[in-house]
Amino acid sequence: MASARPARLHQDPGLQPERTDLAWRRTALTLVTAACVFLRWVPLHGWFAGTLVAAALLAAVGIALTQRHRYHHHAGGIGGAAMAANIRGTAAIAGCVVVLAGLGIFTVLYLPLQP
Repeated sequence: MASARPARLHQDPGLQPERTDLAWRRTALTLVTAACVFLRWVPLHGWFAGTLVAAALLAAVGIALTQRHRYHHHAGGIGGAAMAANIRGTAAIAGCVVVLAGLGIFTVLYLPLQP
């Protein structure tokens, strides 16, 4: 009798691709949470806070849409014993977080409150 479970793509007992996948999911969830915080600022700071909401949500959606590709890349790399680090993706999300944090600080410190 055949098993209903799909075959694993790798034999890594440490489940590195799964742990990496979970880390990216946590990052996406954190960006959605940041978007919710920025959403509370929209009545106070107007369209600029709305831009922060859109940017955070776009980054989270970008992570979610590329998640499957990243998992298969990592699982295939472990199976083939050759894997390159995802430097572009990691640098892109790090840059996005730094820019969002800077704009959030700018919003709180320098943008006037709307009546």
